[in-house]
Amino acid sequence: MHGATTNKAVPAFQQVKDHVLQQIRSGDWKPGDLIPSERELMLQFSLSRMTVNRALRELTDNQLLVRIQGSGTYVAPGKYQSTLVEIHSIDDELVARGHRYRSQVLTLEASNAPVALKALELESGPAFHSVIVHFADDIPIQLEDRYTNPQLFPDYLQQDFHRITPNHYMVQIAPLDKAEYSIESKMPDAAVRKLLQMEAGEPCLLLSRRTWVRQAVATSVALWHPGSRYQFTGGF
Repeated sequence: MHGATTNKAVPAFQQVKDHVLQQIRSGDWKPGDLIPSERELMLQFSLSRMTVNRALRELTDNQLLVRIQGSGTYVAPGKYQSTLVEIHSIDDELVARGHRYRSQVLTLEASNAPVALKALELESGPAFHSVIVHFADDIPIQLEDRYTNPQLFPDYLQQDFHRITPNHYMVQIAPLDKAEYSIESKMPDAAVRKLLQMEAGEPCLLLSRRTWVRQAVATSVALWHPGSRYQFTGGF
């Protein structure tokens, strides 16, 4: 398409919004699709970057688009959901909803950090520490920062967490007896924001959870989710 027909009665930024909405509603642009860049839309509509940016920003604010820092702008696939009634593995959650799952293991190590020993109620270390980013359709959807009790899961550091999630592994070894959790909206630091490819100023939904096997704390995990891409559901 070489240049778009403009309607002088409609504000320029609204013309871009209407075009994007038409492509989404017609099914030409499907959930998860990468849309044309700001530069491509500037050339298509003969508009300034500021005008195109406003249109995309408003569609993002309305959760119709998702802007991934360093990657581009995508048609929003709807907020990814997680149920709080049971503890499910995130790969099962995402695949069940039709998404393609993969993970990136950033840290898998023994740790004597006081915060780890306190969280697991251990008198001495080490504890095991893992940091994993979980992706849906190549979009980062969860950062998992987990401490694990080595007395319950001695082979934790030998696991291939590209192939199996920590939840899957631990349930196979020692089914959980009890869990406690809290959820809060929290601004991520620069490191978390970079790993989740979030725009500056966007909050996270942070799920903090501890689980027990018999009387011992099995694991303590912080699960960071981009607020614009994720929601929790529940019921009984």
